[in-house]
Amino acid sequence: MGKSRLSKSTFIRGLQCEKSLYLYKHHYKLKDPAPTSLQAVFDQGTKIGILAQQLFPDGVDASPENHFKMVESVEKTIDFISQGETIIYEATFLYNDVLAALDVLVKDQEGWKAYEVKSSTKVTETYIKDAAIQYYTISNSGINLKDISIVHINNQYTKDGELDINQLFTIESVYDKVLAFLPQIPNEVRRLKNVIESSDIPEINIGPHCSEPYDCDFKGTCWKHIPDYSVFDISRLNTDRKFDLYNKGVITLNQIDLGKESLNPNQALQVQSEINGTTNINNTEIKKFTEGLNYPLYFLDFETVGPAVPVYDGSRPYQQLVFQYSLHIQEAFSSELEHREYLANPSQDPRIGFIEQLIEDCGNSGDILVYNIGFERGKLNDLIEVFPEYSNKLERIVNRLKDLMIPFQQKWYYTPEMRGSYSIKAVLPALVPELSYNDLDIKDGGTASNTFLSMVNGTFKGDKQETRRQLLEYCKLDTFAMVKILEKLKLV
Repeated sequence: MGKSRLSKSTFIRGLQCEKSLYLYKHHYKLKDPAPTSLQAVFDQGTKIGILAQQLFPDGVDASPENHFKMVESVEKTIDFISQGETIIYEATFLYNDVLAALDVLVKDQEGWKAYEVKSSTKVTETYIKDAAIQYYTISNSGINLKDISIVHINNQYTKDGELDINQLFTIESVYDKVLAFLPQIPNEVRRLKNVIESSDIPEINIGPHCSEPYDCDFKGTCWKHIPDYSVFDISRLNTDRKFDLYNKGVITLNQIDLGKESLNPNQALQVQSEINGTTNINNTEIKKFTEGLNYPLYFLDFETVGPAVPVYDGSRPYQQLVFQYSLHIQEAFSSELEHREYLANPSQDPRIGFIEQLIEDCGNSGDILVYNIGFERGKLNDLIEVFPEYSNKLERIVNRLKDLMIPFQQKWYYTPEMRGSYSIKAVLPALVPELSYNDLDIKDGGTASNTFLSMVNGTFKGDKQETRRQLLEYCKLDTFAMVKILEKLKLV
C-alpha cells in the first residue's frame, strides 16, 4: 500500500493531527509501545463486530488474508456485487487512493445500505466523520447508498436467558449527518495527502488535540520536552488552563506565580508543597478520623470486570461486575491480621459466590474500610438490585463502609511525592515506600480486569493457575496497603 494512500483510520488520525499522520506514515517506529490492555479492547471489538453480523445473517465475507492485503478485499467486494450477493461483510472500496472497509453492506428492496459497527454505547462526532469517509469511497465506487447507519451497543439491555442480538444492538441512521459533512471530504483528502507527500514533518505544538478524540500514540515523541512532573499534573486543573500555562512558557510547578495564577486551595497546596518540599498534615482532622473508627476493622477491596456483551443473566453491557475481593481483618489495633479472599471461576456467574462469602467474611460488627467508597458502595447496591434475597445483609455491609481516601482527598495529609493525586497508587509510595506494586506481575486494576475478562471470553492464553495466583497477590496488596496507610495515619 502506497505511503500516500489514506485509510479510514489514517483519515481520522489526520483530522486529529497532521503531525501524527505524518509520523505514522514516515516514522512508524516512533510509535509508543501499545499497552497490554489494548489487546483486550481489540479482542472485544472483534467479538462485537462478528456478533453484529448476526443482525444480517447468511452474508459473504470479503475479509483479506491479512491486514497488509486489503486490496484483495476490494477485488472480492467487486466480485461479490457482480455475482448478485446482497449481504457482504467487510466490504471494501478504493477511490481516489482512499481505502475504506465497511462492516456490513446490505441490499434490500430499497437498495444498498451501509452499516458500521462500534463497540461504544452512542454515536460520536468522530463516528460521523468515520462514516462520511466510508460513504465517500462507496458512493464514488458506483454504489448508490440509500442509507448509512452506526450499529452500537444498547447499554439499557439486560440479559435474561439467551443473548438477544436485536436488543443488544441499536441501529442508528447517520445518513443526514454524513451528507452534511460530505462536502468537506474532498478538500480534507487533498490536504491530508499533501501532508503525507511533504518532505517535512508538520510543525504542530502539543495541545488538547493530543488526546481528543483519541490518545495519540506519538506522545512519547511530541511530549519528550515535558518533564515527568509538570503543570499537566496539577490536580483537577482544566485542560485549557494547563495549556494556557504551557503556552506562556510555564512547564514546571516552580515556574508558577501563585500571586498571578488563580488556583483553588488544593491546587495551590500542591504547587507550594512541590516548590518548598513541605508536607501538609492536619493533625486535628486526622485524629478525629482515626479515633472515629470502630474495631474490629475490615479492609476491603473489590475487582470488577465489565464485558461489552453481557455474559450473565441480570447484567447489562459494560456493567462492572464484581469477581474478586481481598479482606484484611484486625480485631484491635495491636492484633495480628487475618486475611480472607475470593476469586471467581470465570466459567460461572461470579456474583453469588462473591456475595455469600463476603457476608460470611465481614462478620456483624466493626467498620469496613475501603478506598474510594463510591466504588464499593455502588457495586454492593448493584448486587442488592439483582439479588434482593441478600438485600438486608448487603445493606448492613454498605452501612458499615468508611472511606480511607478522605484524609488524602481532603489534603489533611499531603506530601510532594503524591504529586497532586490521592489515589492509593500515589499515597502508598509516599507513606509506605517499602511496599510497591512494581514487583508484581499484575500491577493495576485495569490489567486485573482485562486478564479476568480474557478468561471469561475464552481468549486467555497462559498458565491459568499462575495467573489466578497473580490476581490474588495484586488484590491482597491493595488491602494490605490500606492497613499500612492507616498505621501511618495513627502515628500522626
